[in-house]
Amino acid sequence: MGLIGPNGAGKTTVFNLMTGILRPDRGEVLFRGENLAGRPPHQVSAKGLVRTFQNIRLMPGMTVKENLKPAFHHKLGYSFLSFLLNTPGFIRAETQVNHKIESILETVGIAQHADTEVGDLPYGIQRRVEISRALCLEPVVLLLDEPTAGLNPKEVDEILHIIHYLWKETNIDLIVIEHNMRVIMSICEKIVVMNEGKIIAVGRPMEIQNNEEVIRVYLGEKRSPVLEPKER
Repeated sequence: MGLIGPNGAGKTTVFNLMTGILRPDRGEVLFRGENLAGRPPHQVSAKGLVRTFQNIRLMPGMTVKENLKPAFHHKLGYSFLSFLLNTPGFIRAETQVNHKIESILETVGIAQHADTEVGDLPYGIQRRVEISRALCLEPVVLLLDEPTAGLNPKEVDEILHIIHYLWKETNIDLIVIEHNMRVIMSICEKIVVMNEGKIIAVGRPMEIQNNEEVIRVYLGEKRSPVLEPKER
């Protein structure tokens, strides 16, 4: 699903409310029948509601693998003493984590950068590192906040390829905030349009492109028709 609208429409605020960064003044955040409103972000992500950020939040002085490994810590099942003593249980858990990280990095096409410091990588690769870190949390729903922002056309296509793969080949549901209409129209079966904190339209890509209110407040002109994405 896509979430679009002019700057200041409230799109990122919706993500912040969903993931516990902001606490709602009223109402509920229902996810799989459970109200997550007001829960801290780590509890929300543990439930499977995971996000990326418009501004990349990585640790530049650490390698790609080191940036991803903390995402598994709450599931490793060993004690601090096991870590200090390097017990067989710790070694097994670390081996499993390393295998999972390698698999995820292969999925997003950056396995060759596993031991490279993030700060030495191009911005487009850093975007993929952030998506990789989110995948390490084993999301049920993945919220992508402007995943192609600041990328050149080649890098945009690479991110599109990853999103298409996740959409087609995994059970992860995706909600994408994006200003690049080529991206949003090509990957989303359903689009929600916001303006000034309110939903003004919901529909399939073709319906949104021809919605007079959406054209007036956001698109500015009718777009050339695009092929709507096929259902999973």
